[in-house]
Amino acid sequence: MLTIEKIYDAQRVLEEALYPTEIIRSTGLTDRCELFLKTENLQKTGSFKIRGAYYKIARLSPEEKKRGVIACSAGNHAQGVALAAQKNGIPALICLPDGAPISKVEATRSYGAELCLVPGVYDDAYNRALELCKERQLTFIHPFDDEDVIAGQGTIGLEILSQLKNVDAVIVPVGGGGLISGIAFAVKQLNSKVKVYGVQAAGAASMVTSLHDGKIECLPSVSTIADGIAVKQPGEHTFACCKKYVDGMTVVTDEEISAAILALIEKQKMIAEGAGAAAVAAVMAGKFPDLDGKKVCCLVSGGNIDVTILSRVITRGLMMSGRQCTLTIELLDKPGQLVSVSKIIAGCGANVVGVHHEHANAGSEVIGCYLRIDMETRDFAQIEDIKRALTQAGFKLC
Repeated sequence: MLTIEKIYDAQRVLEEALYPTEIIRSTGLTDRCELFLKTENLQKTGSFKIRGAYYKIARLSPEEKKRGVIACSAGNHAQGVALAAQKNGIPALICLPDGAPISKVEATRSYGAELCLVPGVYDDAYNRALELCKERQLTFIHPFDDEDVIAGQGTIGLEILSQLKNVDAVIVPVGGGGLISGIAFAVKQLNSKVKVYGVQAAGAASMVTSLHDGKIECLPSVSTIADGIAVKQPGEHTFACCKKYVDGMTVVTDEEISAAILALIEKQKMIAEGAGAAAVAAVMAGKFPDLDGKKVCCLVSGGNIDVTILSRVITRGLMMSGRQCTLTIELLDKPGQLVSVSKIIAGCGANVVGVHHEHANAGSEVIGCYLRIDMETRDFAQIEDIKRALTQAGFKLC
């Protein structure tokens, strides 16, 4: 059974392999609460996952270590298992979804693990890992539904309570639930007054759905930029733990996650992947209004974002926060129109970064055209000022 003694034992074992991550006070992310960030994105392998993986592998018998281990993961657990196996001198086979970020795949490979890319998402990789586990007689290292793994993740809860005195609440990203289960168990055992909240991506809200229905539910599919928490079904241990110890759970959209990633880059000079930014996204979007004015710690669970999609995430974040805008204007195709529009936009203080002109379609003026303007703006208030100025000048916005 999971006990606080086991979590303390995990903390002792992990001292040989990794270090406690810092908690930093945020600047400019929100004025709703006193916000602190637990920087697990700066942990070895770039994620909290090394904690549970290392503790689980450290507790294997000599015979189990000799045969080797197998795991499945969207990327971060894969790296944690690969590094833990390397440090213990044992072979590791990792099954990953074939859509896992290349950066995570190559990082896993760099730790010496054998890789098996599986078509589909995490759950497909999980099923393949179970097959290979039986075929090769390997020890399966579950990414979340294992009490040793949960205990390893629970060491984060011990660190938060020792590093941040009088914390009112801890907010944690949730996929399969191993991370929040460990943290919530540790926190509630030591200080039941501290609230623990979970955050899932709206496109992968398996734990939220399960808790709402009072039983473990399996989603037909998941879709989110937060690949680290894109899990169709929570585990039995994690569902029971969340039901008993977690005070509440909410969801955030990909747009809200993107805005949080952008804010962490700009305000904190910190890189977070989609899953890692989920808790911050919830605070920025005001998902937990009862925490207004309270001392809150958000877990930034990982920083292994795929650089090939980072620019797209930033663009989405800019649009979500009113920093980038596209307007389409219907006007007559005659000289001087673009100049007039540009003057109005410049007068409002925005910057035009793209212009696209096309002739009007059927049903519009014969000499009509459409002008699509891409702009860099300050916020939504400035966008409304620009729209108002264009309308007052006689231009028709689409």
